[in-house]
Amino acid sequence: MSYDRSLLDAYRNLWSNRSLEASSDEMKTLCDAIERDLRDEHTHPRLRKKPEQKFFSAMKRISASGLSDQEKAALMDLHIKVAEERIVLT
Repeated sequence: MSYDRSLLDAYRNLWSNRSLEASSDEMKTLCDAIERDLRDEHTHPRLRKKPEQKFFSAMKRISASGLSDQEKAALMDLHIKVAEERIVLT
């Protein structure tokens, strides 16, 4: 199993109620899913939280999960990367 695939599976474990259709580029699929989560796109527009709040919630969810320390660190790093590159945090 590839590293990208294992990270995607770890993310799926965190969000078991979400279906993520993996394209041929699993890392892009994962980064797009993280971006949608940080933008709170799964919530009605009037109820959406700020990206900063979603980022903090994601970090707490990852750290409290049953994932391995390596998976936690990799997902946290990826959340930071996506937040810095794709989302303007104020």
